[in-house]
Amino acid sequence: MTAKQNFLTAIASVVTAGFIFVPAIAGADEAGVTKASVAAIPSGPWPANDQVGMANTLGAGTWMRCAYYMSQPGAKSYELSHVRSNDMTQSPFGAPLVYEYRPTASVPYSKHAFNGEHIVSGEPGAQGTQMDALGHFAYLENLWTPDKPIPVDEAKYYSGFTQAEVKPTPDSPLLKLGIENVPPIITSAVLLDARNYLGAGTALKAGQLITAADIEAMLEAQGLGWRGLVPGDVLYIYTGWSDIWEDDKYYTMGPGLANDALKYIEDRKVVLVALDNPFTDPVNEGQLTGKSGPPAGTPEGLPFVIHHHNLTQSGIHQIQNMKLDELAKDEVWTSCTIILPLRSKGASGSPVRPVAIGKGS
Repeated sequence: MTAKQNFLTAIASVVTAGFIFVPAIAGADEAGVTKASVAAIPSGPWPANDQVGMANTLGAGTWMRCAYYMSQPGAKSYELSHVRSNDMTQSPFGAPLVYEYRPTASVPYSKHAFNGEHIVSGEPGAQGTQMDALGHFAYLENLWTPDKPIPVDEAKYYSGFTQAEVKPTPDSPLLKLGIENVPPIITSAVLLDARNYLGAGTALKAGQLITAADIEAMLEAQGLGWRGLVPGDVLYIYTGWSDIWEDDKYYTMGPGLANDALKYIEDRKVVLVALDNPFTDPVNEGQLTGKSGPPAGTPEGLPFVIHHHNLTQSGIHQIQNMKLDELAKDEVWTSCTIILPLRSKGASGSPVRPVAIGKGS
């Protein structure tokens, strides 16, 4: 065994034991650290009644890759979320979020003055940059038609949970698969610049599909063919759609993943996928108002098949409304990302402030 192989084996052993020796990792090369880290990633199958999905891959191996990216000279931190405010673009599919700002107050017989605000109305987990809980989506065995009541009692969720186990009454929080079950996501992120590669420098079109072949081609074009996607990665895709974040049409349509990309990222055990758009799914212009159908190849009865597969089948987490322009501008193709959803018990989603730490190419 060569000295380099001995060194990487030692790193893998230290990481597996639950420790990260950052100076040693900083002196190693990215390929070696990536290869060594995979040995510390759980491969499944996940336990019965699992509630965290691909987040089972998180741990010593993903932290090892994070340590490498954070320790590189010239690494910077990047904000990957939009600023939240009453004036931000808001989803018509969630209750509008309204903050009320209270007057400056004081405490009697003190020198203190303090400020505060509260939420008057709204759905924090569905507005702005937000993350879905696995319990956000369920599926029905048969196609529902609006001439009949929704057969909610037949709904099935990730891990085979039933409606009675997840949301037994209309006013119940999620008793399983709520956002509080998501662990801190601390892992390596791969950014793909679809705006540049597929859009020739402009935002992708509404309904445009990002296929498995597109993902592989972008990995090669960005010099990541040697690496690809490895277990525990987060996949960020910059479509350019967030360039119109303040436009009224932002929430009416958008590009998204193709069906074959679902199996591709599932096979590679990607822990989370996020695009800079409102749906993750591709949505044609006019689709949400019934003036057009979904993109070609969408399975019947599953217009939001990306949500369906990620949240109810593969357990891959999702964030909507990412802000990836600065990361793409600096060509930070690989980084450490940290994602911490609020531990709101029984909630179907959470506002989230993802960050990335990495060095541009």
